[in-house]
Amino acid sequence: MILPRVKAAKAVNLGVIFLLELGVVLSPWYWAYESGSDSGPLLALFGATALGWVWGLFGSPRARFKLHGVPRVAFEALWFGAGAAMLYAAGAHAWAVAFALVCLAAKSLAYAWNQ
Repeated sequence: MILPRVKAAKAVNLGVIFLLELGVVLSPWYWAYESGSDSGPLLALFGATALGWVWGLFGSPRARFKLHGVPRVAFEALWFGAGAAMLYAAGAHAWAVAFALVCLAAKSLAYAWNQ
C-alpha cells in the first residue's frame, strides 16, 4: 500500500507550496510592520499587490504567460527569494533561512513528482 502514502505526500507538498506562496505575498506586510515607518503600510500594500500581480501573470496555474523549463525555475527562485529577502530585511533572519530551505525542499519534491 505504498501508493496512498505517495498520493498523500504529494497532496501535502502542494499544500506546503500554497502556504509558501501566501508567505511570499504576506512578507511585505511583515517587513512594513517591522520597519515602523509612516509609509510602511503604503509600501506593504504596493509590494503585496505587485507580487500578486506578477504571480498571476507568470506563476499561477492559470497564468496569462506560462513559463516552462529554465525560465520557470528562474522565476520561482526570484519569487520565493523575494519572500525570504523581505523576511531577512525585516530582521527575521532565522525565519528567512527556514523559509528558503522549505521552499527548496518543497519545490525539489514538486519537480521530482512532476507537480
